This record gives sequence, C-alpha cells and structure tokens, in this order.
Amino acid sequence: MTICGIEIKGSEAIIAVASLDNQALGHVALAIKKIALDDDDEAANVKAFAAQVKAFVQDNAIERIAIKKRSKKGEFAGGPTTFKIEGVFQLLDGVEVTLLSPQTINAQNKKHTFDLPATLNKYQHEAYKTACSCLMKK
Repeated sequence: MTICGIEIKGSEAIIAVASLDNQALGHVALAIKKIALDDDDEAANVKAFAAQVKAFVQDNAIERIAIKKRSKKGEFAGGPTTFKIEGVFQLLDGVEVTLLSPQTINAQNKKHTFDLPATLNKYQHEAYKTACSCLMKK
C-alpha cells in the first residue's frame, strides 16, 4: 500500500510517497518533490496548479493522500494560499484525502519511529512522516 504525504508550506505542496510492505515502511522516490502555486490572486494560476496536481496524481497512480493540517488561527496559522492548495487536493476525483494533525503525526512517530531514508531531501521529512503516520494509523 502506498500513500502520498503532503506538507503545505507557503505557496508550495511538498510531496513524499511512502509504502508499507509487511509492516516495513519505505520511501518511493519520485521525480516531482514539490508543486508550487504562483500568485494565487490570478484564477489562471490556481487552475494551472490544479492541472499540475491532477497530472501528478494520475501519472503516479496515487489513490490516497495525507496532508499535514495547519492551524486555522493563532500564532502558527496557515496563510490563505495554503488553504487554497489544500482545497485543490481535496477536490481531486478518485482520491482519498486525509488531514492529520501535527500532534497525531508526532504521536505515531514516537510509537513507530519512522526512519528517514537518505533518498529524501531534508525539506521532505515532514511530508514523509505524514504519509507514514497515515499508513500506520489504518
């Protein structure tokens, strides 16, 4: 079973795909590591971003996505662009999208200790942990 983990930071969706085979977690290396939304005030840019996301999901046969939740208010609240990005992923047809809180991800990481493979870039670590948390939680 594979799942695409996503961490949304600023105007980028950072991507890492994890797989679970016989209780062993692994990283699935893909060419695309992040997708950016430029100038979200322009509808054409949002549509182009949505098309990129749809193509990425179809090209890599992704059926499940786990997104690290951002706070809606308070000091660490996500910006409006991050919620647009999240909405684009949630509107995908034929894809199960799960939102996981940072607390859930940390709890799963403590319980199962996710080893971070060398094939991951440092900026992908949270996205990978999100995917692993979702795999281990089910």
